[in-house]
Amino acid sequence: MRILAHAFGKRYDLPIPLYLFLIGGALVVIASFVLVAGRPGRAERTDVADVPHRRRWSMFWSPLSFVVLAGLVACGLFGNQDVPENIVPTSFWVIAWIAVPLTVGVLGDWTGPVNPFGWISRGCDSARLRQAVFGSPDPLPWPRWLGWWPAALLYFVVVCGELIFNLTATTPRNTALGLLVYAVFCALCGLLFGRRWFDRGEVFTVLFDTWGRLGFFRFGAPGRRGFAGGLEVPFAPAVSRIAFVLLLLFSVNFDGLLSTPQWADLERNLPGGDVTFHPTTQHLFRVGSFVVLALALTLVFGLFAFGAARAGRHAGGVRTAVAELLPSLLPIAYGYLLAHNLQYVMVNGQLMFPLIGNPPGSASWPIHLPYPFNDSYEPNPRVLPLSYFWYVAVAVIIAVHVIAVVIAHRHLSTSGRDERSAKRSEYPWLVAMVGYTMLSLWLLAQPLTKETSTTSSLPAHPVVQTTTVTTSE
Repeated sequence: MRILAHAFGKRYDLPIPLYLFLIGGALVVIASFVLVAGRPGRAERTDVADVPHRRRWSMFWSPLSFVVLAGLVACGLFGNQDVPENIVPTSFWVIAWIAVPLTVGVLGDWTGPVNPFGWISRGCDSARLRQAVFGSPDPLPWPRWLGWWPAALLYFVVVCGELIFNLTATTPRNTALGLLVYAVFCALCGLLFGRRWFDRGEVFTVLFDTWGRLGFFRFGAPGRRGFAGGLEVPFAPAVSRIAFVLLLLFSVNFDGLLSTPQWADLERNLPGGDVTFHPTTQHLFRVGSFVVLALALTLVFGLFAFGAARAGRHAGGVRTAVAELLPSLLPIAYGYLLAHNLQYVMVNGQLMFPLIGNPPGSASWPIHLPYPFNDSYEPNPRVLPLSYFWYVAVAVIIAVHVIAVVIAHRHLSTSGRDERSAKRSEYPWLVAMVGYTMLSLWLLAQPLTKETSTTSSLPAHPVVQTTTVTTSE
């Protein structure tokens, strides 16, 4: 029995034809462009480096986060291996991996003092320890070519575990083992590379800092206070940095694609897909598809960004053009994250109540807490009307594309060589935003407009098993 990720519960029929939703979303984006066209833009800050803000550690919360991590690892390695009985899968895959980024995108990056991996890597950044181990107090230089690739690669690995290898990756022991190995890896890299690992390699630090640029509060980070105020700080024009931000966008798109009936039909019609489609073959097919689609979308965005730069007679090539427009893509990535996972978090997040009462899921657990921290609590899968999630998803997708148009306008209107070139440079990016809005609404609507084939053997998202919910996925 299980609750799927961002399913809409019982089948929900759209109140109007799908093409009207698509056209309506496109018209809203175009209307937003008309409203902001001609208004003065705002130049980005160029005096701030693209690195996470190093907040002071808390003498209480930082060690406590390490203790919690150690407890989760112990529960996963030695506790009950049934997913619904162990706290580790829900804590990481629901809370840390999805719910925390959602709150960071609204509030700002508040996670610094409670990120155990960042605390471990910074704690091992010790000249005295390096002197004792390596005979030199100086950290190794961070190769320029390495950039943000460690964070991007680690993010890709976790996303593949979330979307493709989820039946294996989400088991308590495997999740705990992954956390343990990564903690040791952070300690080693912090010792070897010092601050550079924290700034560009530690995936959760980079991830939460990136989402935090959207949040209202800065928590000491550079940028204007207010929503999306941190986007005044430009992203570094490095391929690795661009890849990391685009992965945030494409991973949620791929999540939505896996839940469409068209994808299920595609896998079913592959050789052997109807009967003998081996899970390993399916895994490889999905990983390859993710990489190919990510590269294809990167190419499309790159062409439109370069077209906008050429129309505005900007200096620089494709990489610079994409990096300058990355701030307008981050709200879109967050909007997809929220639209795809709002119901998932609101339903499966309730599982934390009984799991807190018995974290390892052991029958001999000696502590007995009152309701709702015991097995008598059952999550409510109908916490809100089913139509609510659809309308919120539609509103969010349209809103973030409008925000993207506004942010892109602020940049393009101040970067053109002259006023006429600046106005002309906005049209290619507007076309990209309109097309992407329609694609996003289409992906969201597919599980609602057509029953998905049930022949696909793997779910498209981590599963937290508690109770049955009939879905269209």
